[in-house]
Amino acid sequence: MDVKDFYFDLPEELIAQDPLEDRSSSRLLVLDKDTGEIRHRVFRDIVEYLRPGDCLVINDTKVIPARLFGTKKDTGAKIEILLLKRRENDIWETLVRPGKKAKPGTVIDFGEGLLTGTVIDTVDDGNRLIRFSYKGIFEEILDQLGQMPLPPYITHQLQDKNRYQTVYAKHEGSAAAPTAGLHFTKELLKQIEDMGVKIAHVTLHVGLGTFRPVKVENVLDHHMHSEFYVVEESEARKVNDTKAAGGRVICVGTTSCRTVESASTQEGILEAKTGWTEIFIYPGYRFKVLDALITNFHLPESTLVMLVSALAGREHILNAYQEAVKERYRFFSFGDAMFIASDPKTGNQ
Repeated sequence: MDVKDFYFDLPEELIAQDPLEDRSSSRLLVLDKDTGEIRHRVFRDIVEYLRPGDCLVINDTKVIPARLFGTKKDTGAKIEILLLKRRENDIWETLVRPGKKAKPGTVIDFGEGLLTGTVIDTVDDGNRLIRFSYKGIFEEILDQLGQMPLPPYITHQLQDKNRYQTVYAKHEGSAAAPTAGLHFTKELLKQIEDMGVKIAHVTLHVGLGTFRPVKVENVLDHHMHSEFYVVEESEARKVNDTKAAGGRVICVGTTSCRTVESASTQEGILEAKTGWTEIFIYPGYRFKVLDALITNFHLPESTLVMLVSALAGREHILNAYQEAVKERYRFFSFGDAMFIASDPKTGNQ
């Protein structure tokens, strides 16, 4: 399977730079995964495609302001750090720029000494392990000094940090937002619950590995970075009860999808558990729990395009993406959404 099989041409002006004022007014492309049929709607119309007895699975991770700017204590040289994942208490795996200035033993000051980091080791892909020292509460200092780690295709900082959070973000730990969830408002979620749709919360702390480009020609040679997930007993029960009663499990975003698929048995029973997942979903994969998916439009040749191709077939996905380009949909994190399901009829059809 060649990575070039997942290429599509995307005009740069379709990469959304800012979120819409009203989260739920994004456009929604509805794709029948079996026939490839496409409909064009608005995101809040998603309620017409949900049915009583369905279960919506959302990822309640919260993005931390993980981008820090500091100076080397000995030379004053500027250094940028991105927190990727917490290894233990005050030790984090980080991405450092420029890396050559961050050899083990390097001490970095942030916020005029409010926070100090010492490089203690080099790990995979040149990432650095840094031990932080500070007075007070780490999260409060991070909120004061850090910036939101927006993807590289977003060219400016947000005025409101909360626009890169879902309205249900709860557990801090992500270096990137689960962006399919950005389209939901609290009012829309209440409307969905009032319809008789269960909402199950899972947590997967999104690392940059999710967005890491595939640098090998053969897709099967690509290695995913590990990400930490949590599935609570009460939430697993909602999903399993839905399956048992014949309802659909609809994941909001590829991170929710990867969580339930990682934490389930071969028979499709979702287990309450915590762990690290390196699951890589590409065409040929048999989904064990997920029935339908709400997702954004992803980068060409990315693992996320491969995941949605596993669900709907590569030809249907690439055709839908071509249609989205033609219709001037907005792409990537702050862009528009897709709903992928079998026979996605509305209640009034």
